[in-house]
Amino acid sequence: MMDKEDKAKAAGAAGGVAGVAGSVGTVAVAGSVGGLGAAGITSGLAAVGSAVGGGMAAGLVVTAAAPVAVGVAAYGLYKWLADD
Repeated sequence: MMDKEDKAKAAGAAGGVAGVAGSVGTVAVAGSVGGLGAAGITSGLAAVGSAVGGGMAAGLVVTAAAPVAVGVAAYGLYKWLADD
């Protein structure tokens, strides 16, 4: 049986996977060219980056940081809400 720490790690991993899926989906639909081809990824990252006042590089940072933030939040939330 998994202890509380292992379950929290699994929740964090699941949150990270969900964050990756959300980031990929956002990049695919956010740009002026849809899809995950070179033009679609470039325009999607630029669109995400423009939301924070930057360009494609800022979009890359935002989309890379989002899954980590979701995973950490899921881990912390599980640890906080789980019964001891």
